[in-house]
Amino acid sequence: MKPLRVMLLAQFYPPIIGGEERHVRNLAQALVKRGHQVSVATLWQDGLALFEYDGAIRVHRLRGVMQRPAMLFSDGGRRYAPPFPDPELTLRLAGLLARENADVIHAHNWLLHSYAPLKRPQGPGFVVTLHDLSLVCAQKNAMRQGAPCEGPAAAKCLRCASDHYGIVKGGVTAAANWAFALLERRVVDRFLAVSKAIAVGNRLEQSGMPFEVIPNFVADDAATLAAGDDERIGLLPPDGFLLYVGDLRRLKGLDVLLDAYAMLRGAPPLVLIGRRCADTPRALPENVTLFESWPHSAVMQAWSRCLFGIAPSILPEACASVVIEAMIMGKPIVATAVGGTPDLIDHGSNGLLVRPGDARALCDAMRSLIVNAGLRERMAAAAAVKAKGLTASAVVPRIEQVYAEVATRNRRAARARCELASP
Repeated sequence: MKPLRVMLLAQFYPPIIGGEERHVRNLAQALVKRGHQVSVATLWQDGLALFEYDGAIRVHRLRGVMQRPAMLFSDGGRRYAPPFPDPELTLRLAGLLARENADVIHAHNWLLHSYAPLKRPQGPGFVVTLHDLSLVCAQKNAMRQGAPCEGPAAAKCLRCASDHYGIVKGGVTAAANWAFALLERRVVDRFLAVSKAIAVGNRLEQSGMPFEVIPNFVADDAATLAAGDDERIGLLPPDGFLLYVGDLRRLKGLDVLLDAYAMLRGAPPLVLIGRRCADTPRALPENVTLFESWPHSAVMQAWSRCLFGIAPSILPEACASVVIEAMIMGKPIVATAVGGTPDLIDHGSNGLLVRPGDARALCDAMRSLIVNAGLRERMAAAAAVKAKGLTASAVVPRIEQVYAEVATRNRRAARARCELASP
């Protein structure tokens, strides 16, 4: 395939951690390895350089008008892009596009809205990966009052967004997300949904949008553990513990997991690794240890030493990277049957699926894997096989093909426009 110049748009990028951030970096690194020129446009955050190289990847951090008022954000270290064009970001992206001369722009979240006014039919191909339900939900997760929402409606969405963001901010966010989602549908050349649930939830097919379902992935060498000593590893219990990785939130099912674990008798230790949030429990049951925001290399070490993983989310997870990372280390997963998780876990084969919010069912599933070593071993082997189809070498060629198609189509449009303009 002919090498392309690709610019990735992502509101956050490592060292800021998270599943989406790691996915974008994995994609950038995989594209570079396959011969493409890659740059990343992301939001500047306190303490980070405006420009730097991440290996061969050019990382541009951009300041925006809406990122300046600290009172708009509950977490000053994660100042999000707005659901509408930020004039300063649009101006800076215009200058960056002129310098980078990209063949393809690949956006991953609301930063796309600041690029949308710059989109031209004869310009770079425009690809958007949907990691959430942002086309239909201002909260991006289709949750309402702690439970799955039955579907969008104007008045209901305004109330829900106001409850989540505050009255003024929520009203603006809901209205802007609705209006600019309409623009998004018109200017995007191809949507990539990370799971079937995300495609269905965003109503891509029924809206006639051009899309493909392409899952998240991990690096080909993700199962290769980093060399060297990390003092964090010494803090883990002896091998054979249970492991949860992710934001330490109620919507991630953490309270359900703790309730389920408390029902077990004589269970191995439970380890929690993730980012503390406003609703992270302050008190933990006996034999539960919490480690906050470990680096990815240490998390992979923890996966290698655990008995199995637990992903008890109530949220309709798009395509949980932690599930893929557990499987690449040959670990079965007990998870909830929500969102895109059933795309990853074949119940009874490489893991077990339970109803979200059901502590008793989660307890029973964990117990079955604790007491049945043969079942664990069979599921571990199946998990490793499944993970082979979720590596960069298996998934990135599909993304490359999309790039080639949209870039070729737009180059043809540019040539046709030039021919029409010629005397």
